[in-house]
Amino acid sequence: MFAKQIYNFPVMSNWRIKLSLLLNYFVFAILLNSVGTVILQVQNNYGVSASEASVLEAFKDLSIAVASFLIASSVTRIGYRRSMALALAFVAAACLLMPQVPGFLMTRLLFAATGVGFALIKVSVYATIGLITDDSREHVSFMNFLESFFMIGVLTGYFIFSAFVDDRHPGSTDWLDVYYLLAGIALTALLLLLSTPIDESKVKPSSGKSLPEEMAEMIKLAVRPVVLVFILSAFTYVLIEQGIMSWLPTYNSRILHLPTTLSIQMTSILAASTAAGRFLAGLALRRFAWFGILAACLLSAAALVLLALPLASAVPATPATGWADAPPAAFVFPLIGLFIAPIYPAINSVILSTLPARQHGPMSGLIVVFSALGGTTGSIITGTVFEAYGGQTAFYFSLLPITLLLLALFGFNRMQKGGRKPQPTGVISEP
Repeated sequence: MFAKQIYNFPVMSNWRIKLSLLLNYFVFAILLNSVGTVILQVQNNYGVSASEASVLEAFKDLSIAVASFLIASSVTRIGYRRSMALALAFVAAACLLMPQVPGFLMTRLLFAATGVGFALIKVSVYATIGLITDDSREHVSFMNFLESFFMIGVLTGYFIFSAFVDDRHPGSTDWLDVYYLLAGIALTALLLLLSTPIDESKVKPSSGKSLPEEMAEMIKLAVRPVVLVFILSAFTYVLIEQGIMSWLPTYNSRILHLPTTLSIQMTSILAASTAAGRFLAGLALRRFAWFGILAACLLSAAALVLLALPLASAVPATPATGWADAPPAAFVFPLIGLFIAPIYPAINSVILSTLPARQHGPMSGLIVVFSALGGTTGSIITGTVFEAYGGQTAFYFSLLPITLLLLALFGFNRMQKGGRKPQPTGVISEP
């Protein structure tokens, strides 16, 4: 009996494919979520302002949005495995160029290249999950484990980047050597993917529709009422998450007076708490209804904002020298990740589980497009408010989208319940 339970653990069945998906996500987790660290570094190295640095999020997310819209309807033609391989090769090349041409322009181009690569990866990964899971509960569970591994990549990235930063020479560009390491990780992921077969026969296009016709079908999918409410939920969640994640290193440095290296390292608490939240949710969502769990998480997140941010007012101006003498505010606020963590993978899984497998590619594209737009919006708003009114006000602003997200999830839950029951995700049928 115990052996059977272990085999049914979300990562054990189809383990080789799932390992490949996890590693692909891990690579892009480091690159995408380095934007907060790089925002701080380009201010130190290239003399750009906070509002100017905030456009890095736009270069990343808008490239994700545009690429996702263009490829989502045709990803089955390209092939999920081939799409992921192209993305890994593309981003490895971009990383190798980064130290060779240092500058703010190259930094923007790197995040644009990373965004295009992630669009290919995420659409393909999300669509592949429908092929390797048997039902909606396994789907939502593995989705949370996948996203928790993504956050482990984010966590690892903070320590990798901080290891290359020299606090004694803030203007040094030696930290760019980190991209040689990241290129090596991407190439390793590529080799694993190329050695991992994926059966995509269930979703091979057979209708002979043209690319414009397939894009029109994706747009029709987007205007379905339940999909519209889902899009609002996903957009708002990513607005919250990226607004906090992208500006937490700057908050630690400018508001809590932490050294640059420590500011980056302590941002890892947010990644660690998010990974823990998604891992625990991966267990809980196999047994309990998703809406009750997510509603409780949002209320807890709002309470934590009200508890943690006032602690920053009491931080002494004398900078901390290490984790041991860092102010309590640096430890408490990042724990918000524990509560907001389960929301994104859960709602993505719910909408995907409601659709037939052949629509998972286009729906994944919509998820990526509006998530990217939410990330850009959140970072730019937070950066603008940060520059004009200070870091505390910028993070207090998160209470507004938290409230909006709770209302959106309430509507999404009612509409999803009112529709047809979720079917096994590996089954292809007409909607």
